[in-house]
Amino acid sequence: MRNPSEFSDELASNDTPVFGPEIGDFSHAEQRAGEVSDDKEMKTGTTTVGLSTEDGVVLATDMRASLGRMVSSKDVQKVEEIHPRGALTIAGSVSAAQSLISSLRAEVSLYEARRGKDMSMQALSTLTGNLLRSGAFYIVQPILGGVDDEGGHIYSIDALGGTTEEEYTVTGSGSQYALGVLEQEFEEEQSIEEAETVAARAIESAVERDLASGNGINIAVVTEDGVDITRYQDFEEVL
Repeated sequence: MRNPSEFSDELASNDTPVFGPEIGDFSHAEQRAGEVSDDKEMKTGTTTVGLSTEDGVVLATDMRASLGRMVSSKDVQKVEEIHPRGALTIAGSVSAAQSLISSLRAEVSLYEARRGKDMSMQALSTLTGNLLRSGAFYIVQPILGGVDDEGGHIYSIDALGGTTEEEYTVTGSGSQYALGVLEQEFEEEQSIEEAETVAARAIESAVERDLASGNGINIAVVTEDGVDITRYQDFEEVL
C-alpha cells in the first residue's frame, strides 16, 4: 500500500492542475493565439458592417461563402440573433463561428435564468472577447450589435478578443470598400431606415470589387423590441 507522502511527491512533480481544467481552459490556447498574431494574412472572405442609430443598430452582411478560390455557397446567413436584443455578424472560419454563436446563446440563457434580467451589451461584448481570447474559436472576427437600457451599441471584436465600441465598423475581405462608403454616408442622427440604406450601399460597394463577397445581403435591425433579420437576393429591394 502506498503512503500519503508518495501521493504528495507525485502531485508536486506533476504540472497538471488537480482540479483542472477550469471552465474556459483550452489546451494550447497560448500557442494558437501566437499563430494568429504572427504576421500572417487572416482569411476572412466576406463583408460585414455595423452601424448605430438613435433607435437601435443595423448589421449587414453579404451571402457568399468561399472555399479557397471557389464559391462554396451562395445563400449563407452571416448574422445571427444571440440575445433578445443583440445579434452577431461572422467573418472567418464557419465551424468556429457556429460554435461561438452556440456558446454565446447558452451563456446568455444561463445569465438570464440566474439573474432574471437581460445581459447588458457591455457584458455581452466582454463575454465574446473572453471566448475569443481562449483560443477555442480559431479564427473568427465578429461585429456585435445590440440595444440595452443605455441605447444602441456596436462593438468591433478582433480575432484575439480585443473589443472596441464604435459608431460604425466593418470586417472581412471587403472591409476597405465598405468602410469608404460608411465614412462618406454615416450620420450620427440617421434613422433606422437611413442606416439600412447606408449599410446596403456599403455591402454593394464591397460586392462590386471583392471576389469573396456577393450573392445578396442579410440585414439585421436590432431595437428595444428585438432582432429582425431580412434576406435580400437583390440590392434594389433595400436601396
